[in-house]
Amino acid sequence: MQTETLFYIIIAGIIALGLALFQYLTKKKTLSRLNILFAFLRFLSFFSVLLLIINPSFDQIKVSIEKPNLVVAIDNSTSIKHLKQDENVLRLIEEIKADNKIQNKFNIDYYTFGENLKSSDSITFSEKQTNISKVFSQLNQIYKQTTSPTILITDGNQTYGNDYQFSSNTYKQPIYPIILGDTITYTDLKIQQLNVNRYAFLKNRFPIEAILVYNGNRAVKSTFVVKSGNTTVYSKEINFSKKDNSEVISFTLPASRVGVSNYKATIVPLDNEKNIINNSKDFAVDVINQKTKIALVSDFSHPDLGALKKSIESNEQRSVAILDPIKIINQVNDFQLIILYQPNNKFNTIYDRLEEQNKNKFVVVGTKSNLSFLNRVSKNYSHDITNQTENYQAELNINYSTFIVDDLNFESFPPLLSYYGDVKFNLPFQSILEKTVRGVSINQPLLATYETNGKREAVLFGENIWQWRAQSYLNEKTFNKFDDFVGKLVQYLASNKQKSRLNLDYESFYNGSGNIIIKAEFFDKNYSFDARETLNITLKNKSNNEEIIYPLTIKNNNYQVDLSNLQPSTYDFTVKAKSENISKSGSFQILEYNVEEQFLNADVTKLQLLGTNSSGASSFIADTKNMLNDLLNDNRYVPIQKSSKNTIPLIDWKYLLAIIALSLGLEWFLRKYNGLI
Repeated sequence: MQTETLFYIIIAGIIALGLALFQYLTKKKTLSRLNILFAFLRFLSFFSVLLLIINPSFDQIKVSIEKPNLVVAIDNSTSIKHLKQDENVLRLIEEIKADNKIQNKFNIDYYTFGENLKSSDSITFSEKQTNISKVFSQLNQIYKQTTSPTILITDGNQTYGNDYQFSSNTYKQPIYPIILGDTITYTDLKIQQLNVNRYAFLKNRFPIEAILVYNGNRAVKSTFVVKSGNTTVYSKEINFSKKDNSEVISFTLPASRVGVSNYKATIVPLDNEKNIINNSKDFAVDVINQKTKIALVSDFSHPDLGALKKSIESNEQRSVAILDPIKIINQVNDFQLIILYQPNNKFNTIYDRLEEQNKNKFVVVGTKSNLSFLNRVSKNYSHDITNQTENYQAELNINYSTFIVDDLNFESFPPLLSYYGDVKFNLPFQSILEKTVRGVSINQPLLATYETNGKREAVLFGENIWQWRAQSYLNEKTFNKFDDFVGKLVQYLASNKQKSRLNLDYESFYNGSGNIIIKAEFFDKNYSFDARETLNITLKNKSNNEEIIYPLTIKNNNYQVDLSNLQPSTYDFTVKAKSENISKSGSFQILEYNVEEQFLNADVTKLQLLGTNSSGASSFIADTKNMLNDLLNDNRYVPIQKSSKNTIPLIDWKYLLAIIALSLGLEWFLRKYNGLI
């Protein structure tokens, strides 16, 4: 409390005492006990009121004991059950929960992980993928400012993601790996990796690359075989030894019929092999009859051209040719879609040719575009000419109904540079993305599509879309989501199919270890997204004719169903609207492959290094008592005494109001009782 405040309190006490004595003890010949009591009560009332006016503050210090955290992260993938370690894991978890010393020393948080980290102690060993690097990045966000030693219960076999040895460097906590599995080296042949394109073109040959690995000490012989059904389409004898323990085989196969062609690659097992699951791998190729050719027209170089070309050609069904406005004139009929990048007066002839042939086009408007030229040649929209530029960020229009658009977190993308000014359309259009300036929507389209006279067009009012592709990679660690977004836009523009009220988004085949998501959009008669409809999908397993019905749920601006629990097979399906007679059918195939069953041993070396480099320690599942004792005896993990200082003003002290009310009430009652009122 400050000296000045203490001085005011003393003055308030003197004033309160003076007023009380003046009212009750002046002009009194005797000092009766009753008058002294009245004077005290009046002093208490005055002093309390004056204290409220001064309102001094008091420091309140609270002391608490904070225990360190103990993070227990459990591998919930199917590889744990495959290595017959599931019972050992459950037994260890029960031991930790029953250890009173551990419970008293730590706040214990349980997590399971496969593809993602989940706060749960429900262990099913059913995850189809393992990403240990993601575990450390997510735990780092939770326990960054705390002391949180981490017990990592895993076999160390990661199926995708960054190398967790390096990802763990950002996680500044001691890690105690519990190694599930043994160090025995088994003789094993396996297909380490199979590289094949998803699409091929009819009457062409498609390339395949197989990486074969041998683990053993003696020289062995085997045969690598690829079959289509019961027909062998490729075979090769291979030799391995302890020194020459891997081989890369490259070959091609013919694409002879349209549709999904299924194959099975096998390396013939040895007589004494323990695990033969990793000797075979199914794969499929979708053979298509034609390739979509797209022309990207520009009269100058720009990073956007390369970004658009890479995004579009990420789908093997599409090819992009970058041409100038002069060369494209005589080749218009060779392309299904023309992209005009920042058109100017040099594009005059190509605009006339596109109008004559009623061709679909995609126009990108940037700071090098000639707006006067665009306003003259475009009958469907015009752009105000201000000769000023502005940076516009994107906001997804969740009501866009032409095709399914996933939210790529566009708000996190860098702004696109464009001319400042309003855009006016002369016909109905739909915005995929809308402009925002410093987080405020200005109700202007950034990316829009429209249809007129049987042709489809799109306009992007901004340049530097290459930065979006880069940011998407930073967000997702892959270009796939951004490339899919561009691919859907190109697919819509390159086609002239009539718009449907029910649209489906699915693949012709899925790998058994991945997620199987089917998406659908349903529109009302005005082609606005209808979230009131109930959509159901009926699946028929072609191998046993079993039918299953699942409901589709709404997520963002589409309906979705997760079919990742289906068994490998070929399925016919129909998505149907419940209240209207609208349905669409299709088929897909799930390839049989479980990446988690490809391992024979735990990755002991990597887990031991992980424990050592993080100032922790590793141990095998059969010897965890020493590790638990180390946690109990380690001086780094001690409770921390924390004090918190809280400044409380007197006006918040409710008891003072009670004192004022009590003193005034008691004074009035005593005066009334003694006949003084």
